[in-house]
Amino acid sequence: MSTFQAPKGTYDLLPPDSAKYLAVREAIAAPLRNSGYGYIETPGFESVELFARGVGESTDIVSKEMYAFETKGGTKLALRPEGTASVLRAALEANLHKVGNLPVKLWYSGSYYRYERPQKGRYRHFSQVGAEAIGAEDPALDAELIILADQAYRTLGLRNFRILLNSLGDKECRPVYRAALQDFLRGLDLDEDTLRRAEINPLRVLDDKRESVQKQLGDAPLLRDYLCDACKAYHEEVRELITAASVAFEDDPKLVRGLDYYTRTTFEFVHDGLGSQSAVGGGGRYDGLSEMIGGPALPSVGWALGVDRTVLALEAEGVELELPAATSVYAVPLGDEARRVLFAKVTELRKLGVAADFSYGAKGLKGAMKNANRSGARYAVVAGERDLAEGVVQLKDMVSGEQTAIGVNEIVAELESRLG
Repeated sequence: MSTFQAPKGTYDLLPPDSAKYLAVREAIAAPLRNSGYGYIETPGFESVELFARGVGESTDIVSKEMYAFETKGGTKLALRPEGTASVLRAALEANLHKVGNLPVKLWYSGSYYRYERPQKGRYRHFSQVGAEAIGAEDPALDAELIILADQAYRTLGLRNFRILLNSLGDKECRPVYRAALQDFLRGLDLDEDTLRRAEINPLRVLDDKRESVQKQLGDAPLLRDYLCDACKAYHEEVRELITAASVAFEDDPKLVRGLDYYTRTTFEFVHDGLGSQSAVGGGGRYDGLSEMIGGPALPSVGWALGVDRTVLALEAEGVELELPAATSVYAVPLGDEARRVLFAKVTELRKLGVAADFSYGAKGLKGAMKNANRSGARYAVVAGERDLAEGVVQLKDMVSGEQTAIGVNEIVAELESRLG
């Protein structure tokens, strides 16, 4: 055992479980690539100010959970707690909104960091796949992203998830609601920290998960009752487009995402098999974020889906993913000449795209065949001095146990044929 361990609240992703995570990432990314989204990768750390402005200083993410530090040169940086602000910053810096057609459609995958109380489904280091459509105000974009996430989850085999949908209004109607909500909250029995949050951004209080707070919010005013006509029409079109695509959703008038930049459409994917950490992903429209971080007006929409929680949701439903075999062929050489010959054949198979491995370390036949079995290989290729003298190798079917002598020069073609 090593002297060192993974930091508290983090985890190491190891085979064979890591194959599930790769499959989930690929399933989420596939519909995005097919819908015009290009891949983007941003640094693992950014300016603290980027998240303070974009995510919001009143949010728990910025005020309590962000890993912030100062460089030797005095620059204040933070490990990224979410992806949207970084992606929008990168798009603005590269002037993507000027050189291409709008919207600029981007997807990304990576690790994110929040200093939280560790528990199952809630880690200090976690993985997400996200998508952003930047520079267009169109209900069809909002609907597209919701539909693509739904498609990704269903492709994986998930069925017991729900889509919660709401509208948070815009700069015209939300201030009126904000004032009404603040009046309501001032009359509740809340602690000083929560009351302070209510004065900065009262919608954050609606997102408070504590039972002592939630039980007092039953009669809180609902934002849907304060929406202007434009926001009502926009939200109704999103609902109609999703419905027409046969994607089921639930209207949740109290749904508030934990980031300050959301406007209008907001949504969340929840899975009831995960207990208190039921959200597996979510997102929404953020029409004012570009201006918050010093850019031009660029109405945008996006989401992020948690890879870790999606894997937990699959396990909760008992869904077994069809994963590609890590090894299809395992070569077992017995002797120096066999090592030279079979290593060359393994190299040739790999060039043809066949997953092949080799018995390293001069193991005996019994030990090597145990490794072949553990690897999950479909076939084992065994050769000793007598086999090579006869110009053959032994091909063993690891499922049926059948063993056949195949010519040395024919073995690659034979395996390619059998494995398709």
